[in-house]
Amino acid sequence: MDYQALMDMAALAGEIMLNSGAEVYRVEDTVSRILGKSGMERIDVFALATGLFVTISDPGVGAFTVIKRVDRHATNLNRIYSVNNVSRRFCQGEMTVTQAQEELLQIAAEREYGFFYKCIGYVMTTGFFAILFGGSFLDCLAAAVVGLVLALAVAGAGRLRFNDFCQNACGSFALAMAALLLKGVFLAMNLDAVIISAIMPMVPGVTFTSAIRDTLNGDYSSGVAKMAEAVVVALAVAFGVGAAMMAFRAMGGSV
Repeated sequence: MDYQALMDMAALAGEIMLNSGAEVYRVEDTVSRILGKSGMERIDVFALATGLFVTISDPGVGAFTVIKRVDRHATNLNRIYSVNNVSRRFCQGEMTVTQAQEELLQIAAEREYGFFYKCIGYVMTTGFFAILFGGSFLDCLAAAVVGLVLALAVAGAGRLRFNDFCQNACGSFALAMAALLLKGVFLAMNLDAVIISAIMPMVPGVTFTSAIRDTLNGDYSSGVAKMAEAVVVALAVAFGVGAAMMAFRAMGGSV
């Protein structure tokens, strides 16, 4: 068996799962199951929110180690499912290491939704959240417009390679400013409902839930890291909305 190829494939699976927002225990379990096919005496997998460390060793063969730095984070449950499916098929002997590696590379490279579909998602999410928060039909339309502004702002900040804090701050600033300007046109609009609805796509709910699960499972380092990530996102959103309100007041508007 080509142990190095097996290590590279297993580490790629773990990297994709970490990038997609999987819990640490799930990543470690998946990588360990894949490496179990090596027949090595010792298998050590240590996953963090920002990295993956994998080692297999045997007195008769030696040791192999792979370290992966994980610096991109998103929530993509479909990728997690796809990687688990590849792992299951490989462990059942339905795939070779090369076939599994190729399929994992395809999973890592695939793009589920383009910019147009993401804009539709932002518009529909913010619009219907306005109804959920007690807004009127006018508030629903205003929130949809603000959601489109948010999508454009986040995409623009991403193209400029801003860090996560700046992307979220720019997006929340843009949505709050758009909502304040719309309020000046439609006086009957519920400003609170529109702004709260627009920031809902930015709320780090999945990250916070994963942090709690990792902490309860004893993965304290990953739990604290994800908790800090959720707090930073929340602070960025609060900063952006507050800055927009201050700027609007400085321009002579009323909030």
